[in-house]
Amino acid sequence: MARQDRLRRISQSHDRRRSGRAIRLWRKLAIWVLYPRTDRGFWYGFAIDVLWPVLMAVARWDFRGGRQIPTSGGALVAVNHLSHVDPIVLVAYTLAQGRVPRFLAMKELWGKTVVGAPLRGGRHIPVDRGKSGIEAYRAAVEAVGRGEVVVVYPEGGFADHSDGWPRAARTGIARMALETGAPVIPVAQWGSNMLLPPTATRPTLFPRATLQVLAGPPVALDDLREGRIGRKALQEATDRIMGRITEQLAVLRGEDPPERPAPHETEHPDHAAAELQPPAVS
Repeated sequence: MARQDRLRRISQSHDRRRSGRAIRLWRKLAIWVLYPRTDRGFWYGFAIDVLWPVLMAVARWDFRGGRQIPTSGGALVAVNHLSHVDPIVLVAYTLAQGRVPRFLAMKELWGKTVVGAPLRGGRHIPVDRGKSGIEAYRAAVEAVGRGEVVVVYPEGGFADHSDGWPRAARTGIARMALETGAPVIPVAQWGSNMLLPPTATRPTLFPRATLQVLAGPPVALDDLREGRIGRKALQEATDRIMGRITEQLAVLRGEDPPERPAPHETEHPDHAAAELQPPAVS
């Protein structure tokens, strides 16, 4: 715990700097030395150790609000989705708080040569887009029950062309939150779409993108956990979660969000993730 406490102090001290300023190099190196190296699985840990210095080299980091990530216990991290590089950024952000994140991702990725091994060895959760998603839902609930930090992209994917504001979300994370009672940490990110735009096959290295991540306090959902979890409660919980993510994103972008989430646009098949369908609700 002393190591984790030191890591979190170093990481969170960046919050005192003006918004938009990048984390200093010495602080990133200190986080690199102190971040967790256990409970990752060999290939997931190997991928982290290889990609961390690469991410340091190609982009500036501005990670804030890390104190909202619990030091222990199960939690759901709800994040907006902008780019294929998003999971790498969220791994760095969560590790900087001393926690090893687990992701829900398309089952097809488990068979890929490069990304399959880290996914299989890192206890991540496959989502079968051709089925209801109930197996992934149950696996995510079990992971939270074991005390894991599970990262969920409620939008289910990202569009090739959008204004970057969160779109209409799916209710899987709401069901998980209401069933488990775990805190939902709203996290917004901005800049990954500059490093690797949705339609790009190569990263944009110049000018260097600034990867901004900001977490807010847990979403208030206790009043929705009373009684039967129906469709109305699920939608209300989803709206609250996405509203909080949008508020955090507005801070990062320094502008007002649109009135309502944009409707789902046609997604590239590689971008989509299955909605986690909960058991039938009233």
